[in-house]
Amino acid sequence: MQQKIIHNIKQSISVKEQIIQNGDLLKRIETAAIAIIKAYKNKKKVLLCGNGGSAADAQHIAAEFSGRFYFDRAPLYAEALHANTSFVTAVANDYGYEHVYARMIDASGNEGDILVTFSTSGNSGNILKAIESARNKGMYIIGFTGQTGGKMHDCCDCLLNVPSLDTPRIQEAHITIAHIICELVEKELFGGKD
Repeated sequence: MQQKIIHNIKQSISVKEQIIQNGDLLKRIETAAIAIIKAYKNKKKVLLCGNGGSAADAQHIAAEFSGRFYFDRAPLYAEALHANTSFVTAVANDYGYEHVYARMIDASGNEGDILVTFSTSGNSGNILKAIESARNKGMYIIGFTGQTGGKMHDCCDCLLNVPSLDTPRIQEAHITIAHIICELVEKELFGGKD
């Protein structure tokens, strides 16, 4: 059992080492942070979405922006679009699950806002519809996904495709990257921790 534990930890480390060695991906992480900083400086908001563990990641990162990350500071508007379960279940029942995020974006998204999507495969139907709605609204789209990017590959403004095909390893890297972005945003907007 310990060998399996060690193996999984080594696999997680390997994915992160591949990220470090990928200059293009590092530049896109920086680009994502800059886009969010610009949006917040322009009084815009960040909307996030995902399914399953990726929904948990979306909610986690929304809390880092809207609550605090490293230090006390003013809150930043960020919302995980699945957090209103009455809305999600009503839309899923009345229109179909693929529409749950798109309808919320239609209701609350504005030009210049940021949509942050999480999909390890890049092929989640409701995420793709959310991207389409965000595009129609003039939002900037950041896509967290796996190695190939799936269908999200060609429809995000900034694709953060982790070099792995293994869902748990992808999600672990998503949180690492998202935490780095949160730190960069918080530092730029509020100063504080180096």
